[in-house]
Amino acid sequence: MSRPGQLAVLCGALLIAGCAQPLKPLYMWENFSRQQYDALLGTQTSVDEQIRTLQAHADKARASGAELPPGFRAHMGLLQLSAGNTSEARSLWEAEKTVFPESAVYMEQLLKRLNPPITKPAPT
Repeated sequence: MSRPGQLAVLCGALLIAGCAQPLKPLYMWENFSRQQYDALLGTQTSVDEQIRTLQAHADKARASGAELPPGFRAHMGLLQLSAGNTSEARSLWEAEKTVFPESAVYMEQLLKRLNPPITKPAPT
């Protein structure tokens, strides 16, 4: 192939590549990983503030039609449990298990801890 032909092919390839749409991310991560990290470090941010921040993230994802990342609901459930909202934690963990079936074993362990086994009284 001649030099002008090679140049034409290269220009055509660049033109096509330049028009390609970038891939949309699978999940809306934003700074969720950082929020998790800060929560595990026990930063100065209160549990209620962390919940508000994550709720704003969830609202933004919902408004843009984006999916929440793996672990988001599980982490939010742990925060809700810390705030004393047991029923909210339960529903978030059930949702995490539904959306990400690979998390079922861990979510089941957390859910079992919400429902301790009933012990029978010892006979007298």
